[in-house]
Amino acid sequence: MENDILNNIWSSQDKTTVSNPEAIINKAKKQRRRQYGSILIMGLTVTVLIGFTIFVSPSQWNNFTLGLLLMISSLVFRITLELSTIYLKDQKLIILDNKSYKSYLKRHYKSRLWVHYLITPICLAIYIYGFYLLLPYFKREFSEGFYLYILISGFGSIPGIIAIIIYSIRKELRFLNKLKNN
Repeated sequence: MENDILNNIWSSQDKTTVSNPEAIINKAKKQRRRQYGSILIMGLTVTVLIGFTIFVSPSQWNNFTLGLLLMISSLVFRITLELSTIYLKDQKLIILDNKSYKSYLKRHYKSRLWVHYLITPICLAIYIYGFYLLLPYFKREFSEGFYLYILISGFGSIPGIIAIIIYSIRKELRFLNKLKNN
């Protein structure tokens, strides 16, 4: 009886074998580079927005300033959230044993689903609304051709961003399902 249970557990394990520990390390490094890459892109966007705010923003409070502030704060919140989850995950890796870490990873990726399904759409909506508030000022200050370019590139990039978010969600869902099955 006990032997059957052990055989079932053994059979239900993932069939992929890792013959090379460097493959695991390279995969982890690749994932980490992607995380820091997205943080870098968001950080550069924040830097450009802050520079644009300092250079162009009027000295009085108006919808233009509010739009820039909404865009900047939604990105800063998202960057802070990403960095904190990376930091917590790294800290848990150091202090937990293998079984506890696997349990923590399940909780971590479930909480990441909340981030993807709730917080990210809210941040994206705030960012889009901030951009929307800038449009009347862009229309007044720029030529019609450049304003059209801003509209097309600004709203045209939204489906690409949403596709990247969906891809990330699916990838984390696959990993969470793999953790649940093991």
